[in-house]
Amino acid sequence: MNRTAALKEKFSQIITPRKLRLFRELLTGYLFVSPALILIFMFGIFPVIFALFVSLHKWRIIRTDFVGLDNFVRAVGNLAYVAAFFLGIAAIVGSVLIGRKIIQQSRDNNLRPWLLSLPALVYTLTIYSFLRYFWYQLPEFLDIAAKLRGVEKTRELFLQLIKEAFYAPQVYYSWWYFKWFLVGSIAVAIAAAILYRKPLRSQIQAQFTLAFAALGSGIGLLIFTYQQISAAYMTALETNTDPGIWPQVIVVSAGFILLVLGWISWNSASKTKQNWSFWLRVLGAFIFMTGGWLLIGEIPVLMAAGDKDLWDGLKVTIFFSAGTVPFQLTISMFLAILLFQKLRGSEFFRMVFFLPYVTPFIASAAIFRQIFANRDTAIVNLLIRGLGGEGLAWLQESKGVNLIIAESLGLSIPDWAVGPSLALVVVMIHSVWTYVGYDIVIYLAGLGNIPTELNDAAEIDGASKWDVFRFITFPLLSPTTYFLSLIAIIGTFKAFATLWVFREGLALGTTDTFSITIFLEFFEKLRYGYASAMAFVLFAIILGITVINNRFQGSKVFYL
Repeated sequence: MNRTAALKEKFSQIITPRKLRLFRELLTGYLFVSPALILIFMFGIFPVIFALFVSLHKWRIIRTDFVGLDNFVRAVGNLAYVAAFFLGIAAIVGSVLIGRKIIQQSRDNNLRPWLLSLPALVYTLTIYSFLRYFWYQLPEFLDIAAKLRGVEKTRELFLQLIKEAFYAPQVYYSWWYFKWFLVGSIAVAIAAAILYRKPLRSQIQAQFTLAFAALGSGIGLLIFTYQQISAAYMTALETNTDPGIWPQVIVVSAGFILLVLGWISWNSASKTKQNWSFWLRVLGAFIFMTGGWLLIGEIPVLMAAGDKDLWDGLKVTIFFSAGTVPFQLTISMFLAILLFQKLRGSEFFRMVFFLPYVTPFIASAAIFRQIFANRDTAIVNLLIRGLGGEGLAWLQESKGVNLIIAESLGLSIPDWAVGPSLALVVVMIHSVWTYVGYDIVIYLAGLGNIPTELNDAAEIDGASKWDVFRFITFPLLSPTTYFLSLIAIIGTFKAFATLWVFREGLALGTTDTFSITIFLEFFEKLRYGYASAMAFVLFAIILGITVINNRFQGSKVFYL
């Protein structure tokens, strides 16, 4: 009896009313957010996972063979193997960095969190078991359509095939593995909450789980990449060709390693006290970086073996982005500063400038098609003829705008300097005209957040209007400029609707951005697997641009 009372007392110390109340609050919160989490998974995460699944298969209307990285290799050449190799290395390095963070955090808080690595390992295995179940279950559902071909389609047959999809051997065992790991995760989570009642417990478990997941993903991706390269070499040996994958992977990898060493040497130079050590590290940084760039020069060779349509689409996208974002931001900043002066009629002009943004894009694009039509009676051609010039083909002109200017002046330029086509320039003009109003509104909000006392104090000290703009207004608008430039760059890489309206027969290809190239592969050529691979290439490019923009432009943002 005394033992039972002692156990009850100990249990009451562990499960206190405060902890029960906190548990109920947490449970209520999770129940409230669960619908949103389900929607995010169904319409945000699941489509990405499914697209990745499609990109690894030969998929033309229906799913066929698993082809691994073949679709990516067709798109970007052997660069796909290099990218997969570095993704694996990056995942392992990320796991090590998370581990170092856990160690530092434990030292700072005088903790011994290594017991929590066991629950985290179980959580990671649960995640992997779910992904394994998903990998085996999804094809069973997708193959139901193929099983229904050539037979009488009835409700009973459809339900039978769904039941068979759930009870396929690999699916059934994978589901049981996932259920047991899920139960184990819940059990070890409860045990960890009871046995390790210290601060930062949940945070450390999450960090351990992320570290294990990154480590497993990195090792798995490296093994998968090695298998894909080995298979490519076996195929090459059968056809008496040399794909040259391993030498290219080694050369590019060595180039990136040299760049990292150069960066480390450059950063360590400022920490040295001796002059000779400083100059030696700076010299070493230049040597490492130069060697790295020379070795990375192998990348264009890798890219040359990829899909020409893909690289042409990327080139058009870069032209489109570079020809719209700088002009769009410059014009909108200038107009926003003018409209911020509280001039007579400024409210009316704010509405006028914002009107193109709220106008349906398709309607405004259709109007621009008429303004820049290939007719003598088109508005722009009438204006040019009125000034003594000759009309242009505009949306049907595939020649580069620099080439057109050079020919009008009797000059010749190399192929790499022809610039974007005249048809693409029309699209750029429409894009700038459309988004300037939106940028003006955001800039006006940014100008409103700058304290007027700063401008007044500068003017009292004798600063001119230009000095106030150069040293106060422009730096304090940097958060707004950073936001707008990031959104604009991502938008140009994802642009589709208006570009599709502007497509003309004689200029086809010169206005086809990356998004349109993917659309054509998917809906016209019906190569779903290859189109999905191209979509992931575009995702990687946008992610890389975002990281670079955040690293360089984001470091120059000034906040009040």
